[in-house]
Amino acid sequence: MYSKSLENNSLAIEEPIKSIFENVAKCSKSIGQPVFVIGGFVRDLILDRPCKDLDFVTAGSGIALAEAVAKTMKTNKISIFKNFGTAMINHQDYELEFVGARKESYDRGSRKPVVEDGSLEDDQKRRDFTINALAIDLTEANFGNIVDPFNGLKDIEDKVIRTPLDPDITFSDDPLRMLRAIRFACQLGFQIENESMEAISRNAHRLEIISKERIIDEVNKMILSPNPSLGFKLMFNTKLLHLFFPEMVKLHGVEVINGMGHKDNFYHTLEVLDNISKNTDDLWLRWAAIMHDIAKPPTKRFHPKIGWTFHGHEDKGSRMVPGIFKKLKLPLDAKMKYVQKLVLLHLRPIALTKETITDAALRRLIVDAGDDIEDLLTLCRADITSKNEDKVKKYLKRFDEVEQKLKDVEERDELRNWQPPITGEVIMETFGLSPCRQIGDVKKEIREAILDGKVENNYKAAFQYMLEVGKELNLTVSSDTQKD
Repeated sequence: MYSKSLENNSLAIEEPIKSIFENVAKCSKSIGQPVFVIGGFVRDLILDRPCKDLDFVTAGSGIALAEAVAKTMKTNKISIFKNFGTAMINHQDYELEFVGARKESYDRGSRKPVVEDGSLEDDQKRRDFTINALAIDLTEANFGNIVDPFNGLKDIEDKVIRTPLDPDITFSDDPLRMLRAIRFACQLGFQIENESMEAISRNAHRLEIISKERIIDEVNKMILSPNPSLGFKLMFNTKLLHLFFPEMVKLHGVEVINGMGHKDNFYHTLEVLDNISKNTDDLWLRWAAIMHDIAKPPTKRFHPKIGWTFHGHEDKGSRMVPGIFKKLKLPLDAKMKYVQKLVLLHLRPIALTKETITDAALRRLIVDAGDDIEDLLTLCRADITSKNEDKVKKYLKRFDEVEQKLKDVEERDELRNWQPPITGEVIMETFGLSPCRQIGDVKKEIREAILDGKVENNYKAAFQYMLEVGKELNLTVSSDTQKD
């Protein structure tokens, strides 16, 4: 077993962590239970990453130790989980979890282990990766020493993700660990060592026993990482992605007919995802980048004269979003509708760069996008990709012009979240109508006329135009309106 002191490793433990460690150490001595802080906190301490979750493992009852610590901290913010033999204390901004050292065995049909009491060594063996098996000894004689039985310190130094035991056993026992390996690679910028990588491919099918909620939790963490495309490439290469997100897998590949091919929409999507991730930490805006071309495979057509087309992929893509979100156990609420809207509108700003920019087209885009106009523009800017750098620069310059014109029109016309000044109720009262299709027709005519700039955006002008439209549709103004 390899042991190294924190001081020799140049790790400074600052307040309030130092006080927490000393308090826990004092309590462990008083009840005669050796204690270690273990796992992710130790890893992040070495990497100088912030971490608010501290896991303490003790040779004995984790609950008894937690109760002793809570008493000395004079806090009642303690949660006890007798069925699991664990306890949790919320202290300042930190979450302290206490558990007795244990060993685990697995049944192939479940990722839930059979748990038995064990030693620190047993507890470290059950950890997913060597970098997460590190422990800091808090006993008086060895206070501050790092216990490193699997050379996790060297793997941190080499930026390697490796399982402490046989990776086939590690991943088969708990298949979620395969996604966790990829997630850590994305978050830390580490590389999964070859043997572990090959084991992920061999055991990918085991992911079928994992719930979609668990899967999507790991995937969302990948998406929020500094390099999200890496996660999708690794999941694709190991066939993990195929098991839960086949719609994205179908984006992969290039078909060539008569010497004409299209871009690989899988790698294009990943490029857009990385582009947008440089400008936003919003998970759902990043999901919009993932979904923006999701309907290109079912809308792909080849025409001998013009080559490959994907007409209507934005509309079909927006209609695919709810089904995919439901299957992946993503929220079916305003977040989903937000992604739907951005997928539906993502071609509109880019289309404006290829044509004469009219105020009418700008008004329609502002009205349709509403408060999401800035996010839409961020997505569209990320969507400008090409191997030809001059082409990208040209499009971006044109896009700058579109963005400026949108701001000018919005400031002048005050159209954000705009609704026509004439409501359906006004139309019904004016023409003495009951609910019918004609009301919608009149509303649409008024809306389009205002957006086209034919009618001023105020009630008086819109009302007069409504009367003209009604006349063309042979609608009769009610007697009450005439009296008014």
